[in-house]
Amino acid sequence: MTTSLGIILGVLGTNEIILIAIVVLLLFGGKKIPELMRGLGRGMREFNDAKDGVKREIEEGLNEKPKDSK
Repeated sequence: MTTSLGIILGVLGTNEIILIAIVVLLLFGGKKIPELMRGLGRGMREFNDAKDGVKREIEEGLNEKPKDSK
């Protein structure tokens, strides 16, 4: 994996991931975790949509033919 998630998971071992999962479960409770993940998913989707929109605008700007100023 070359993503930042891959780097993070490469550094964390199984024990650390289990410990983090237990702490999250204790802090947020079983009923709040799905709501938290849903919100995280929405945020990631909005970020990706915005990123794609900016990329599309840049590509459209580069593909536009320059107008003659004369």
